[in-house]
Amino acid sequence: MDATPEAIGATQGPATRFVLASGSPRRLALLQQIGIEPDSLLPADIDETPRKAEPPRELARRLARTKLAAAEAALHHQDQKVPTWLLAADTVVAVGRRVLPKAEGPDEAADCLRLLSGRPHRVFTAICLLSPNGRRERIVETRVRFKRLSGRDIQGYLASGEWRGKAGGYAIQGLAGAFVVKLVGSYSAVVGLPLYETMSLLDGEGYPIRASWGSLA
Repeated sequence: MDATPEAIGATQGPATRFVLASGSPRRLALLQQIGIEPDSLLPADIDETPRKAEPPRELARRLARTKLAAAEAALHHQDQKVPTWLLAADTVVAVGRRVLPKAEGPDEAADCLRLLSGRPHRVFTAICLLSPNGRRERIVETRVRFKRLSGRDIQGYLASGEWRGKAGGYAIQGLAGAFVVKLVGSYSAVVGLPLYETMSLLDGEGYPIRASWGSLA
């Protein structure tokens, strides 16, 4: 399916263009947190099925690269004269080498929560950036440990609906934040976009990331 950009308002002016290769409201909100309002959203409809024996870290990398490539292909139909920064990301939750799904039903979400209960897991978020200067990428690994979840915890969380479509069957920025005993790494990466690494990549590639900060005061 061809992706159609959704214009959401530019803050950087016509001199540059920033495109987020995602339709995730969480990634959009995180970018807005550091003063970036994408000129358009260009989500990619790709197959996210893990390959046989594919490590979680490599799955996150492959999916982010695939999303970037799909968005890049769609951008070829647009004005190529404007310097463009295109950002794609993907988040994978894993227990050992087992990749947890993006829960689509309550039974799947309950299975994820029972697996995560009282034990550590890892969250891998890969970011890929295409800029006028080339391509760069980072992978951020965050370790998270949940408390031991009771039946009431699981049933209450399932009733909330927050798990729907979330990797690992939970959203750390919501009610599930109360399940987290320990987190080592990047909180924003678990939400969906590691802000430090994203800013570092954009800064290194010459994007005027601080251009709108004065207007936020």
